[in-house]
Amino acid sequence: MFAKDRDLVVHEPGLHRDIAWMGQRLISGIGSLVGTALTINSGSFTDVGIESGHVVIFDDVVLEVVSVESDVEATVSMLRADTSSNAIPGIDASNRKVEVFGYGPQIGIVHRQILGMIGIDVDDPDGLSVDAVTNPNGLVRLEAIGALHLIYSGAGATGRNGQKFDQRAKMYRERFASERERVVAMIDLDGDGIAEVTRRPNAFVLDRG
Repeated sequence: MFAKDRDLVVHEPGLHRDIAWMGQRLISGIGSLVGTALTINSGSFTDVGIESGHVVIFDDVVLEVVSVESDVEATVSMLRADTSSNAIPGIDASNRKVEVFGYGPQIGIVHRQILGMIGIDVDDPDGLSVDAVTNPNGLVRLEAIGALHLIYSGAGATGRNGQKFDQRAKMYRERFASERERVVAMIDLDGDGIAEVTRRPNAFVLDRG
């Protein structure tokens, strides 16, 4: 996928506070933070698939996962503007609540939709694969905004603060449409690593997730 959970939080800092229940709870336990090293007392980062780009809620502070070092230790950072920059240490603390929620299913739905918009059918064994996109970073924003639309649409459908969430879903729907007009995907048709064509996402309407 082009986007990760941390990309969703860039656009919606209150995501985990407001509607964490729309995500998958991957970890819930106790841990300690020293600089950028987060250690959990129980559970396993690797068993539940935690990786770079996931988001950890440590004592109500949002941290992004930079890398996973072992089952119980990960390198984390305060949210960075650029994922290639150095990790930013949080505040050292021991025996605090640690939670990880994942929004992979919603991102995955939008990922397939975006690929379809640019003419890539992941179910076609003889067709182009996602690796044909040579500028995946250029599609991160579009995918993140689309996923947020699905998340807030689903939250509104539950009836819990439905009107508030429906309003945010509408806002992200509009932002998705605007971003779709701006985005250009560069496509490598022959597998040589060089894009031969550019494609804009076709007209497409996001449905309620």
